[in-house]
Amino acid sequence: MSIPTHQDRFLQLLDKHRKILYKVATGYCRNPADRPDLEQEIVLQLWRSFDRYDDRYRFSTWMYRIALNVAISFYRSETRRSRHTVAADDSILEIAEDKAESGEMDKSLQLLHQFIARLDELDRALILLYLDENRYDTIAEILGISETNVGTKISRIKERLRCDFLNSA
Repeated sequence: MSIPTHQDRFLQLLDKHRKILYKVATGYCRNPADRPDLEQEIVLQLWRSFDRYDDRYRFSTWMYRIALNVAISFYRSETRRSRHTVAADDSILEIAEDKAESGEMDKSLQLLHQFIARLDELDRALILLYLDENRYDTIAEILGISETNVGTKISRIKERLRCDFLNSA
């Protein structure tokens, strides 16, 4: 049995935690067509940083931190680009949307995605980590905030979600 190479180890860890890529990309891309680009950029940054990964920490924690930083940068650059383009009417976007994708999501899930898209960068990262069932201490470590702050922010986000959900019903 051969010892896995550095690249093989990276690919194994990436494959084991690939759902993180999809969750972060989905949470930060307004345009579904941009998701593969963001996922590719995250993988590239993970690979560039892999030499500095410390085995004493969970790979998923390290991966989330890098993925969220890349996604926030991507989101900011996308926001700057969108200021210089003409916004399409929502009905045009709905027509262009893939029918299979839109049919798969039920109404509640669509509302949740819309709610998450309106959150600021930190709150969006926080709620994605929370929905992925990370513990408060892990979320605090990834985002660089205190556990107490994590709990407070999650409570406030949940309250805003309740209000938004009741207002849309």
